[in-house]
Amino acid sequence: MLKAFVVFRKTVREMTRDLWLLGLTLVFAPLFVLLYYFWFSGGSTTYSVLILNHDQGFLLADGTHFNAGEGLIDALGSVTYASGQPLLQPNLSASRDEMRTTLRDREATAFLEIPEDFSRTILALKEGDRSVTAAITFGGDLTNPYYAVGSVLSLGAVESYILEVTGQQPLIYYLEEPLGASAARTEFEIYVPGVIILSVILLIFQAAMTVAREIESGALQRYQLAPISAFSLLGGISAALLLVGVAAVLLTFATAVALGFRSQGPLWVALLIGAVTTLAVVGVGLVVACFSRTVSQAFVVANFPLAMMMFFTGAIFPLPAVTLFTVGERAIGLYDLLPPTHAVVALNKILTLGAGFKDVAYELVALVVLSIIFFSVGAGLFQKMHMKR
Repeated sequence: MLKAFVVFRKTVREMTRDLWLLGLTLVFAPLFVLLYYFWFSGGSTTYSVLILNHDQGFLLADGTHFNAGEGLIDALGSVTYASGQPLLQPNLSASRDEMRTTLRDREATAFLEIPEDFSRTILALKEGDRSVTAAITFGGDLTNPYYAVGSVLSLGAVESYILEVTGQQPLIYYLEEPLGASAARTEFEIYVPGVIILSVILLIFQAAMTVAREIESGALQRYQLAPISAFSLLGGISAALLLVGVAAVLLTFATAVALGFRSQGPLWVALLIGAVTTLAVVGVGLVVACFSRTVSQAFVVANFPLAMMMFFTGAIFPLPAVTLFTVGERAIGLYDLLPPTHAVVALNKILTLGAGFKDVAYELVALVVLSIIFFSVGAGLFQKMHMKR
């Protein structure tokens, strides 16, 4: 324990001397939070929908002209977030060719084509005649990641408008019930949990490079003369990196909160998740260091697990489950072997859905187990590959 403390103190001292690397590690994720805030202006995406309105309208008995197509366009524009920010932005298109060009350039997410007899159909339905129909064509670029959201929201607005005007319920209708405060979250707030995990994932570089520096500088030979075990050496380094990780998570949280982010659950649980995830990521970095003899090698090798943890854990985008086996009612997936997978789930539960400590107990246990596994593997390999005298 005393030897580990000596290593811890030495590592902290060396980190403070390399303020450039330490500063980049601490401010990288908060900078991303700031950029996300500016990109989304503290709000959320507005989905542009192109409208081809062929509706001819209908002259009512009182002499007024009724055009359901125009009413539907107004209804689309009235769809907003809980904050009042527009969710849909309907834009008239003059022709199908113009519409296709706009969609190909991804300047809009979807289109709706309103038929000529739309007003007549709405009036007939209002009078109780459910035998008449009108086909509203919709579509867009299905490879556009915004298409699914834009089209679903548009069709929902169409159904709501028809119900409001005619008073006729569809045969089957749906009631949306959002979990927690998910309906009120801005797009900026949705991205914050992933950026917090990013601040932890980036520690893999510093973990691998810190250990590799001990090898490259010859300090490891002096440790061998002490003598000191791999567990004491790596334990002291891990403790120092834990401080950096916790500081990075705190700074990222603070930046997000200052820009309007609101946590629905207890922040201390989220910080605990961040701290344990830091230990697990540092453990991965220790394994990387075992296969490196120089700082530059450690930097290059660390890119592989970094990419795995960024793109295969749900931190950047959601992934389909790949179940390996089940324990009781709990499915264990392939990506569960990567620590950030559990951290992403836990932080979303806490920050968005208002979950507490008991609700993330499984994820916390999984992170602790993975931390022990990676640290043990790293220490064992390091003892075998670098501590031989």
